Amino acid sequence: MAKAYDHLFKLLLIGDSGVGKTCLIIRFAEDNFNNTYISTIGIDFKIRTVNIEGKKIKLQVWDTAGQERFKTITTAYYRGAMGIILVYDITDEKSFENIQNWMKSIKEHASAGVERLLLGNKCDMEAKRRVQKEQADKAFSSLARDILLKSGSQRVGNDKPPSTDLKPCDKKNTKCSLG
Repeated sequence: MAKAYDHLFKLLLIGDSGVGKTCLIIRFAEDNFNNTYISTIGIDFKIRTVNIEGKKIKLQVWDTAGQERFKTITTAYYRGAMGIILVYDITDEKSFENIQNWMKSIKEHASAGVERLLLGNKCDMEAKRRVQKEQADKAFSSLARDILLKSGSQRVGNDKPPSTDLKPCDKKNTKCSLG
């Protein structure tokens, strides 16, 4: 029996509490939006399969709690993640400033060379914007594409060192839920 997918990628959403990580993951996995969510306790995940460059990629997207009290639990999920999305709230400057702390946490707990993507959320609240514009769309697919390309180049024997840069998002067709 053939597998229903070609690759399985584990992605992780991290960021301060209240930046909209749960909202993003539910919009991506279920195409649903509800502006009233309770804080994630510990960790949760959703699965969605996407087609990228002719390959079926099963994305296992983990939603982490942003509160400090869950840090011990959530950092255990960094190891083995192939991509990490750092989420901040464009209306909350402190959530953007804290990205440095989240980057430090990635360096301490994630596998070397993990793909990273910075995502500004809540662009539908433009009037309340406190962080300069970082347009973003197709964040999950963009990250999965980068992982796929990296995994392909590793098989070919590419000796390029792993990137530690944040990946820019595809800026076409930006939606309000991302940016």
